[in-house]
Amino acid sequence: FGVALALTALVFGYFSLQVMQYDEFLEQANSNRVKLRPTMPARGLIQDRNGLLLADNVSAFRLDLIPEQVKDIEATLTQLGGIIELTPDDIRRFKRAYDPSRRFLPVAIKLRLSEEEVARFSVHRFRFPGVEVEPYLTRRYPYGAEFAHVVGYVARMDQADLKALNDERYAVMTHIGKTGIERSYEESLRGTIGYEEVETNARGRSLGILKRHISQAGTDLRLSIDANLQKATIEAFGEFTGSAVAVDPMTGQVLAMVSLPSFDTNLFVNGISTVDYKALSTDPSQPLFNRNVRGGTPPGSTIKPFVALAGLE
Repeated sequence: FGVALALTALVFGYFSLQVMQYDEFLEQANSNRVKLRPTMPARGLIQDRNGLLLADNVSAFRLDLIPEQVKDIEATLTQLGGIIELTPDDIRRFKRAYDPSRRFLPVAIKLRLSEEEVARFSVHRFRFPGVEVEPYLTRRYPYGAEFAHVVGYVARMDQADLKALNDERYAVMTHIGKTGIERSYEESLRGTIGYEEVETNARGRSLGILKRHISQAGTDLRLSIDANLQKATIEAFGEFTGSAVAVDPMTGQVLAMVSLPSFDTNLFVNGISTVDYKALSTDPSQPLFNRNVRGGTPPGSTIKPFVALAGLE
């Protein structure tokens, strides 16, 4: 009787696990076996009116750390510093980006690894579970300072940016538009994130990709700005500071918009160093200040036609 009762309980237990709770345990098993890996979309390109690239994307490598897979983050960073040069700025940016409530998300330790650094890490990869070299597309501004205040720049995303987006899908993004066109048209430029369903073994090592959900690249933008006129305007200033805007009176299109002095936007893309930022922020000529939209310069007699038009209206 005891054996029969035990067997009945055992059969009921198996039935409960394999039939009644099948969906629940299948979901748990798949979550252990299949990991979702986000794939970043290519950011939309920015061109002048003639198709000249003002902002494009280039291939690069970054070093990512997944906190939940690393036992001792501080020790790991110290050991990595012996293989790849990690500056105090790199460590500071990593700690600022690390969110304990999202330990499952990768956090960038260093962006723009050189080929030599990638090779050195690959040799020691087995020592660092949870740390990976990831290929990605990074922003590049071929004309840097010439269009700094018009095109703007992207920079590493922080918690304030994520809160402003109010969209958890973009918690895995590393960069966001901060100023200029890059910020104003962020929603169009950033595209839609995709992901891969990656099969893993019990140790978390990738065995292959089961399914891909393709990301959608951002929308390319063509501005009314004429790059040649922009350069000519800058050359006309010489060593002087100031601002100038050229507008087509027939269409209202802005053909050139210059604020001088300017700065190289490429410095901000992967995290500007403390030295470079201090040099820009303490410069008496204020290169970060956009004189076109924030200067408060008196408009002079150019305002009179607008007053006259308002009166006629």
